[in-house]
Amino acid sequence: MTSTNAGTSFAMPDALSAGDAARLRGLRRMRALALSLLILAAIIYVLTREHDTGWLGYVNAGSEAAMVGAIADWFAVTALFRHPLGLPIPHTAIIPNRKETLGESLQEFVADNFLKEDVIRERIASAGVSRRAGEWVVNRHHADRLVAEGSRILADALGHVRESDVAAVIQEALIPRLQDEELSPVVGQLLEEVLRDDAHRGLVDLAVDELSRWLSHNEAEVAALIENRAPSWTPQWVDKRVATWVHEQVVEWVADIGRTPDHSARLALDSWLRDLADDLQHDPDTMERFERLKVRMLSQSRITTTSVHLWEALRRALIGSLGDESGLLRTRATEELERLGHRLIEDETLSARVDQSISNIAAYAVNNYGSEVATIISATVNRWDGKETADRIELHVGRDLQFIRINGTVVGGLAGIVIHAISTVL
Repeated sequence: MTSTNAGTSFAMPDALSAGDAARLRGLRRMRALALSLLILAAIIYVLTREHDTGWLGYVNAGSEAAMVGAIADWFAVTALFRHPLGLPIPHTAIIPNRKETLGESLQEFVADNFLKEDVIRERIASAGVSRRAGEWVVNRHHADRLVAEGSRILADALGHVRESDVAAVIQEALIPRLQDEELSPVVGQLLEEVLRDDAHRGLVDLAVDELSRWLSHNEAEVAALIENRAPSWTPQWVDKRVATWVHEQVVEWVADIGRTPDHSARLALDSWLRDLADDLQHDPDTMERFERLKVRMLSQSRITTTSVHLWEALRRALIGSLGDESGLLRTRATEELERLGHRLIEDETLSARVDQSISNIAAYAVNNYGSEVATIISATVNRWDGKETADRIELHVGRDLQFIRINGTVVGGLAGIVIHAISTVL
């Protein structure tokens, strides 16, 4: 796409964005207007050149000065982007000849005035990023779209993970690291924290309930186990009575453990676990036994196979859930997003914390990588050739620069009239 005007040329690629196409149309209109004023001034000058007195003398002087102003400002504007009339006049085509310096100066300007921590923080604070995000995400359509896109991306990513890659990570990275790392203090400290917070009680209750349920529904199996271990010389009816009595006592004992929070069995288990947690952290023998057990377990080939199978089962389940639009996973994710959006709108404390976190992240990125980001400007400009650089810049600022030509024509004409008036008076 090429435009020619008063000895200047402007070339841009055929494929322009909608914004660039609108800028090009505006540039052409302003160029045509500036050129029309120059032609008008020239016509008026030709028609009045034989009249240097009276009001036509003022018109002639004004049109002559208007032509001079228009041509001078056309030269000034054109010299920024190319050689006027194609003539290699010194100090013209400034942008093509100094594009590297221009790119570096623009890079420095952006880095010094925009990529600054205080500027970024002020902008984020005034923008209210968290509130805007909350207002956007509370819209069910937006939340559904976000979950759908996230689900598709995650499912695609999971689908490209191969079993061999997972096995390689487990064998070459995870298992050797676990074998070399001393885990007994970590496990001991974790167990100590669990006991301190009584977080294990729920698991104990679950185990007791399951054991009580199993004993209640499997009386025959328990009785058979006891009868099989009875002496051969005891009568069978005695074995049955003893087995029934033992089963009843065990069931009652387990039920009593479930009903009594401070049962002696619970207290004994807590005491043993506390001793184990302490020994895992401080007793060399216990720590050594734990590490040997860890190494033996990790050395089993079935560890890798089992881990890969577990991963594959989890991966397939996740992909299936992510692909189900009405499934529990996506429905719950959408609900949680909407709930988060409402909290960001209504909870000013949470909104302020989120904005502060975003501000801290942006400030860190600017402080550590701002200069590297700014180099994109100079690197991009350096990839363009001189003419392309000039054309791109002119496309964005050329329309406004045409006002210099228009103003030069008008101001030149007025100046010519004033000078002619002064000459006439003198």
